[in-house]
Amino acid sequence: MKAPLFTGACTAIVTPFRDGGLDLETFSRLIELQYAGGVSALVVCGTTGEAATMTPSEQAALYRRAAERSAGRMKIIAGIGSNNTKHAAYMARAAADAGADGVLMVTPYYNKTTQAGLVEHFTYTADRSPLPVILYNVPSRTGVGIAPETYAILADHPNINGVKEASGDIGAFARTMSLCGDRMHFWSGNDSDTVAMMALGARGVISVASNLVPDVVSRLCQLCEAGNYDAASTLNRRYMELFGMMFREVNPIPVKTAMGLLGRCSPDMRLPLVPMSGANRADLAECLVRYGLIL
Repeated sequence: MKAPLFTGACTAIVTPFRDGGLDLETFSRLIELQYAGGVSALVVCGTTGEAATMTPSEQAALYRRAAERSAGRMKIIAGIGSNNTKHAAYMARAAADAGADGVLMVTPYYNKTTQAGLVEHFTYTADRSPLPVILYNVPSRTGVGIAPETYAILADHPNINGVKEASGDIGAFARTMSLCGDRMHFWSGNDSDTVAMMALGARGVISVASNLVPDVVSRLCQLCEAGNYDAASTLNRRYMELFGMMFREVNPIPVKTAMGLLGRCSPDMRLPLVPMSGANRADLAECLVRYGLIL
């Protein structure tokens, strides 16, 4: 059986910008906040990190800074997703050179592909990656999802460690678990699905909300890992409004806005992302007050 790259809470960390460029000093502070909050791992340059608007050299700089600051305290998982298979393999090597522990690879978007193409795309990169690969299934963004039967094929690859599953289809996930058994690890890709998915065998969550409340998301995973689903469900219900608010507008607009409201980093984003609309921003601010994040 493959050992999971991490268990528990992993934060899909935001990328701070200043004057259009990377703000690495603030990024370092955010990493420390995540460690203090008890998370097990960080995804750097994922969707929440706005990787789609970065150059390869910017991505490599973020991989390197995260690995240096973590210094082995948390696993660093580098987002390398691309609809260009060879570019994904290139970024996997860059992530290894920068000191990352694993890579996250989304399904190819826009040009998309068939299920057979997904097998070839992921296999090509996993064959060439010096690091373990976590697949990322988010069909609402990419337009193509990974079928349970496709997971069953990919589970046999020795370098494919697991999946960030963000389809939101719990029934399909249950079927996937029955087909893959212990040959593949899974993590929830949606904060609101964490308890349900961990009850079915997921190993934790790759979270957006943990940018704001890493201690809460870490605790939620710990309760599930301990089999205390009554307490986990109570905690999950308590924070469901905050989890949902992170998707009031397209991610990462709400979480980046929230980070700005909390004074943790600039809310600046790169186009095509734009500031949160006035009414939604007011609702977000009120939500943060209700949760005691803004006094």
